[in-house]
Amino acid sequence: MVPTSPSKEDQSIGKWTEGDPARRAKWWYSTFHTVTAMIGAGVLSLPYAMAYLGWGPGITVLVLSWCMTLNTMWQMIQLHECVPGTRFDRYIDLGRHAFGQKLGPWIVLPQQLIVQVGCDIVYMVTGGKSLKKFMEMTCASCTPIRQSYWILIFGGIHFFLSQLPNFNSVAGVSLAAAVMSLSYSTIAWAGSLAHGQIDNVSYAYKNTSAADYMFRVFNALGEISFAFAGHAVVLEIQATIPSTTEKPSKIPMWKGALGAYFINAICYFPVALIGYWAFGQDVDDNVLMELRRPAWLIASANLMVVVHVIGSYQVYAMPVFDMLERMMMKRFSFPPGLALRLVTRSTYVVIYVPETLQHLPFSLESPSHSSEIFLVSLAGLVLPPLHTSSLA
Repeated sequence: MVPTSPSKEDQSIGKWTEGDPARRAKWWYSTFHTVTAMIGAGVLSLPYAMAYLGWGPGITVLVLSWCMTLNTMWQMIQLHECVPGTRFDRYIDLGRHAFGQKLGPWIVLPQQLIVQVGCDIVYMVTGGKSLKKFMEMTCASCTPIRQSYWILIFGGIHFFLSQLPNFNSVAGVSLAAAVMSLSYSTIAWAGSLAHGQIDNVSYAYKNTSAADYMFRVFNALGEISFAFAGHAVVLEIQATIPSTTEKPSKIPMWKGALGAYFINAICYFPVALIGYWAFGQDVDDNVLMELRRPAWLIASANLMVVVHVIGSYQVYAMPVFDMLERMMMKRFSFPPGLALRLVTRSTYVVIYVPETLQHLPFSLESPSHSSEIFLVSLAGLVLPPLHTSSLA
């Protein structure tokens, strides 16, 4: 087996095996973990992004994003075992090797946390909105509940799921989330196709000022790049796969990544192109909101979104939990186990539920929210080339 080689300062923590990855995952584990991390509810905003880019530029950006992020994924997979006999299970481990023990964390951690915490906030908002929409469609006579309460309910789910110790323990949740992402994406493009083109559909660029239009174009680019997020957890996913000299972990991990990108393509391109074809420049920032019939199917799609973002939240939060727990063990000699998870993970959920509520109402047209999405997307694309260039 190819061992993990922690730094000296982490050797004592390395004795803790409960939270460390059990290396027994198969290649298809990496497929559904990657699908869960990558194919978020952002896929439903792709037709909206197309409305500001148009057919030619929109398709070009989609194809380039798919190719560039696949190359980024390949880089990260290769870097996992770029030093013979060593496995970099976490971004911070690779950062220390690439940039030094002191500089590495300062370069890596801020960008990684922007991606992971930012995605968790977006998923919490999306989960609350989809729960609210599901209840409105299935129980029209029920007393309306504010969206902030639905977000609190969504956050409450994670008080329990966050106590699962590691990636292997959330495999079932991640698999369900991956299936749901494929399902609601199919409903989105098939429903748009069945709906057909709206009356007087227009694919012309929206009539607005040059400055406003430029802002919206950059917003659209941010939405597309955000939809291709998922690289911030590549090393942690690969860490669950066994590795030998004859068959290093990069072989099954790359196989799983290719499977994930195939699923990504059959989700993203039909939703973006058919959704834009059906509704043109008047498409909503969530294409499901354009579909009204059959009500039960659209309600089911919203519930599928909820299940998916539950899994995505856990996939992105797991590396953050690992960082927090290692810090508690190193600085405060906190013993590992359930008590440690209850303190660190529950605190994380409690802190970011109020932070999420500050983002309401959430709109892709809001300058603050679109800038946050841009930062999350940029950080996810910058990290891998930085590591690769520093090790070249």
